[in-house]
Amino acid sequence: MIESISLKNFKAFKDVEMKNIPPFCVIVGANGTGKSTIFTVFGFLRDAMESNVNTALSKLGGSRGIKEVRTRGVPENEPIEITIKYRTKKVVNSSNTQPLITYQLIINERNGKAYVELERLSYRRGRRGIPWLFLDISDGKGIAVTNEAAEVTDVSQLAREDQLLKSNDILAIKGLAQFKRFPAVMALGEIIENWYVSDFHISKARPEQEADYAEHLSREGENLSLVIQYLYNNHREIFNKIIEKIKKRIPGITNVESKTTEEGRVLLKFQDGAFEDPFLAKFVSDGTIKMLAYLVLLNDPNPYPLLCIEEPENQLYPKLLEELAEEFREYANRGEQVMVSTHSPDFLNAAKPEEVFWLEKKAGYTQIKRASEDEQIAAYMRNGDKMGYLWKQGFFGEADPR
Repeated sequence: MIESISLKNFKAFKDVEMKNIPPFCVIVGANGTGKSTIFTVFGFLRDAMESNVNTALSKLGGSRGIKEVRTRGVPENEPIEITIKYRTKKVVNSSNTQPLITYQLIINERNGKAYVELERLSYRRGRRGIPWLFLDISDGKGIAVTNEAAEVTDVSQLAREDQLLKSNDILAIKGLAQFKRFPAVMALGEIIENWYVSDFHISKARPEQEADYAEHLSREGENLSLVIQYLYNNHREIFNKIIEKIKKRIPGITNVESKTTEEGRVLLKFQDGAFEDPFLAKFVSDGTIKMLAYLVLLNDPNPYPLLCIEEPENQLYPKLLEELAEEFREYANRGEQVMVSTHSPDFLNAAKPEEVFWLEKKAGYTQIKRASEDEQIAAYMRNGDKMGYLWKQGFFGEADPR
């Protein structure tokens, strides 16, 4: 569970912090304020773990690398800083509580090449006291703690081991996350490696797929028919639950099935109660396909720890959006986390003040504000108003929904 994200000199964010992030989080803001950039942070960390920070920066900033990713107008000697605070069920202390772990990454530039100026991971066992430092790497060398956090009762018992990386642009967590003896690092690695960002394309989900095997919905959704086939064959209870939900949401749809043709291709077939024969996915609406994809994603037997969904309202009938928001919240309440960016007041109507952040630009840089901290919004909500209506009426500063 990610509790806070701090960014300095990263794209539009010169110096911001999202604090006390809830399990279900909704982000709104005008185009260009950086809604997608918040999700980009996780993608950047994943790319850096798979390769190195220079490669990851090139994916974001092209040939200019760090110069393009660093906030415009900031001096070249100022580094990019990313700090993530999170809790994990896999590392607990003697009081059986979830400790707060802080991961800090500072990236700077030397002779035209980016390097990791500082990579640090600390662990706070209680609400007070100095955090214990478990990873401290600077310019390619430093220390890491190797014993289990749950077994340690005093900071003097920490077993520290010198670490020397083969290059100063490699993240230390890249290697350490593979070892169970680095549990806090391993937990962070699982979040970064297994997060999911939805970039669903209706056009890719419609066509027949080559017969294959898939357990999880892909980012663009082209394997939707394969995942439905997997759920039908291996998780019939979940499959039936999805069918019941799609029947309630989409008038006329009574069943969905995944069929393998004689040519070895897999296609989706929909059954309309008014007709004897089912029809192919290419003949149903975009909204039907997208709602089905979301239900498959949200009922995954092995759910992603973090879902990032951009503009779920596209292709969906407005009346479906509040129910979809409830689906996201239900997913989060089961123990995972969902972050959604939206331009839809209808979707926002289902959100609570403590779940909503809005972005707005001031003097060229993006600021992050929380709806629950705005006294006027909080007062209207206590009197029974809805977030989406307040957004349309201009109560969210410069975060105009139009």
